[in-house]
Amino acid sequence: MTKLGRVPTDVEFTYKNNNDYSLQLTRWFLMPIAAWPRASTSTTIDRLSSRAHILACTFLIVIIMVPCLLYVSLEEKDVQMKLIAMGPLSHWIMGTINYCLLLTRGGDIRECVQHMETDWRLVRRFNDQGVMLRYAKIGRFVAGFCAIFMQSGTFLFTVAKAMTSIPVVIGNETMSMHPMTCPIYSKFIDTRFSPANEIMLAVQLVSCFIVNSVTVGACSLATVFAMHAYGQLSMLFSWLNELVADGDKGNELAEQRLAVIVEHHLRVLSFISRMENIMQYICLVELVGCTMNMCLLAYYSITNWSDFDGAKITSYVMVYISMAFNIFIFCFIGEILTEQCKNVGEKAYMTNWYELSHKTALGLVLIIARSSNVIKITAGKLFQLSIATFGDVIKTSVVYLNILRTMTPAT
Repeated sequence: MTKLGRVPTDVEFTYKNNNDYSLQLTRWFLMPIAAWPRASTSTTIDRLSSRAHILACTFLIVIIMVPCLLYVSLEEKDVQMKLIAMGPLSHWIMGTINYCLLLTRGGDIRECVQHMETDWRLVRRFNDQGVMLRYAKIGRFVAGFCAIFMQSGTFLFTVAKAMTSIPVVIGNETMSMHPMTCPIYSKFIDTRFSPANEIMLAVQLVSCFIVNSVTVGACSLATVFAMHAYGQLSMLFSWLNELVADGDKGNELAEQRLAVIVEHHLRVLSFISRMENIMQYICLVELVGCTMNMCLLAYYSITNWSDFDGAKITSYVMVYISMAFNIFIFCFIGEILTEQCKNVGEKAYMTNWYELSHKTALGLVLIIARSSNVIKITAGKLFQLSIATFGDVIKTSVVYLNILRTMTPAT
């Protein structure tokens, strides 16, 4: 890469600071849930504390999810009440699965982070560094926006519901309690009584924060990785434009430039492949889970429309939009990466290759041939992530909503 331009002797690029800048928000989102990968040189004490941290987070998720699952399957008989509990329960189940996936992919995440650090270290030209910083800023902005949007949606919904009170008849006495977003199996803990009600509400809020952080961290990770790859491909485009420079036609310098371009292209494709390996099952969980949750949220809004409960409908709409936005981000980054990878071959063909020597021009065929093999970011190798897929998710949730309304005509 250093052969593509003059190395400035008066400037030392702080590549570690730049890499930390691009990953800073993602690290903040994943560290509270112990999902940020440990350094390979971590001590025994660090590893033990990390495992204790993971156990604590897992316990806080499970202590809400399992009693709610028991409540839905064993205790509650009313279909409407089961449906109300199914939405939050599925959100907790999705968070649990994705948390396990993030932990098991820790090694791949660490390799991607090291790959990014190497890219920052290898960059030498001011223009290339500017391109990388521009896309790093975009990645940070989208990651921060995702965090605000997703946390505010479900977390504020949980808080708002906990602040209300409902009457409960126990024997001959009427009492009030704060309802839980995820109802608890009464044989596990009877949350109708104080202080069990207040304690479990506090535990649920912490658990909700952890589950939301899993989703925010996964979306942030995908966004930052995708923007980094997009920036690297943009650098590649500028190098292709400079492949045939005045006075360089047919000489060894053009061959050296082409060799660096091919090497960098393969390096970017390797990074995208590793990123897809990390995110494919997380994206599948999000796609399937959010489709069901968006269906249920639309159902909740319809059932509360006759009473015109403004607070409930508003909260449902907020959560619906946050989940739709979550799916849109995954689909959008899949779309732009696929298009950017396809554009490499087009950019290679649009160079003045006819001014190169015959041997050097043939090297461009390698780039064009590789680009013709379309790179796809998928959800579990089943669905390609694209804007069309986002539209399919919305349409599928509406179809499920119609089926659900048909099965529950009383609403």
